[in-house]
Amino acid sequence: MPINRLLKDKRTPEEIELLNNAFNHALSLLGVVDRNDPFCDMVARKVIEVGATGISEPREIAKMAVARIGLR
Repeated sequence: MPINRLLKDKRTPEEIELLNNAFNHALSLLGVVDRNDPFCDMVARKVIEVGATGISEPREIAKMAVARIGLR
């Protein structure tokens, strides 16, 4: 899963779980099934970017990340 590879900095287990949940939901919203798709890296980066704003709801992070990608 690309998001775990990008989460090398100091994050709490709760933050990691939040971002993983948001990432999975964003992929679901986009209809991405293949986790090896290079597009997943972009989604992961957007999820981390939105997560850094302090939002604590995975579905909201996912929706905002998808919106920032510009596909929905």
